[in-house]
Amino acid sequence: MNKSFQIISPVDSRVYIEREYAESEKIESTLADSVKAFNTWRQVPIAHRAEVCMRVVDYFKNNAEKWGLELTMQMGRPIRYSPFEILNGFSERAGYMIRIAEQALSQITATEKEGFHRYIKKEPLGTALVLAPWNYPYLTAVNSIVPAIMAGNTVILKHSDQTALCAEHFEEAFREAGLPEGVFGYLHLTHEQVARVLKDERISSVVFTGSVEGGLAVQKAVSSRFIPVALELGGKDPAYVAGDADIPFAVENLVDGSFFNSGQSCCGIERIYVHHSRYDDFLEKFIRLTKSYILGDPTKKETTLGPMARISNAKTAADAVKDAIRQGAISHIKPGDFPDLDLPWLAPQVLTGVNHSMQIMSEETFAPIACISVVENDEEAVKLMNDSKYGLTASIWTTDSERAVNLGNKIDTGTLFMNRCDYLDPELAWTGVKQSGRGCTLSPMGYDQFTRPKSYHLRISGS
Repeated sequence: MNKSFQIISPVDSRVYIEREYAESEKIESTLADSVKAFNTWRQVPIAHRAEVCMRVVDYFKNNAEKWGLELTMQMGRPIRYSPFEILNGFSERAGYMIRIAEQALSQITATEKEGFHRYIKKEPLGTALVLAPWNYPYLTAVNSIVPAIMAGNTVILKHSDQTALCAEHFEEAFREAGLPEGVFGYLHLTHEQVARVLKDERISSVVFTGSVEGGLAVQKAVSSRFIPVALELGGKDPAYVAGDADIPFAVENLVDGSFFNSGQSCCGIERIYVHHSRYDDFLEKFIRLTKSYILGDPTKKETTLGPMARISNAKTAADAVKDAIRQGAISHIKPGDFPDLDLPWLAPQVLTGVNHSMQIMSEETFAPIACISVVENDEEAVKLMNDSKYGLTASIWTTDSERAVNLGNKIDTGTLFMNRCDYLDPELAWTGVKQSGRGCTLSPMGYDQFTRPKSYHLRISGS
């Protein structure tokens, strides 16, 4: 077994940091400390938990610029965007989940019944294992970490090796905020070590964000145990530009939804279906805006597209484009439109002439690739949007909200957007269907993953 790992920065292909994987003794002590801390932390009032977690949010905000640069070096996102993962998304999600905790975790009282007092209490489960990915390393992790701790659980975080520093910063923030020892911890683990931890009876719930293959591996590892397992997996998210859409507005948002973070987003736009009456106008504007992006050094403020996180991912995406073109797809981004940089830099690509027999229309590319198709009507759009093994988000671009709702009722998806895409609203449940996973984070329902109902049926003496 490898005893250490390296983060190879996609920015300069150099070793950015090197870390040791946890020894058996470290894993054991972390699990033991977590269980011990749970027995005390679960008794702490929610108001006090909120004070600690809000100090964590403030600590993150105060370090956003420094940690944003580290994030750029770890996974390649342009520095003009990196700090805002903390300043905007992280703060918004954590703040909301903290604010609603008291109400979301309050007991449910049954109807009055003479001689009885009946209610349901929401109890914490124990130690939650959070397995977080590299593409939005703070956002995906905070979705689970804050509500788990607010609900009275303890948390062990295993982060992607690519963004291992993020796990260390979570611990730093909680320590500085005064969280008792053992309530939060992190472990740098190999896949084999993760599998063993998943089987440990001291783990009471699991949240995994990553690939379908990774989700299946997690599910297999816990198959002999009856614990909650939330899986946020892949996406092949579609958009439909209806005949009455505001084309400039749709283009502006769908280009961003396709290419932000170099397309490395589970809810990024990968398939776009356009009503035939608007197709030519949409395509011309989409290509023009795509060509205005700046591909280059992500440490420079003017750069809007950095490298992909890993050379292997970029090569897989580039091969998918070549395969689609061999099958008849048309590329609208030509050599010379962007600088000719080596992988992991990958220029954005716009493809037409695609169909659902092509792998690029069925498998998640997780890259800056937009596939655009023409459709005759709403019914064809819905049929094609549903023709996928994934179902994370879908967006309808129209000026008619009734149309959006009616079409949305027919689409298999976890989130239905109208005139928006690639965004998580913390007041709404973040969930998926089909191979996009199961369970949910965020919203009041996000607390269900970390609690269990306990019923109290009290008969008053003498009744």
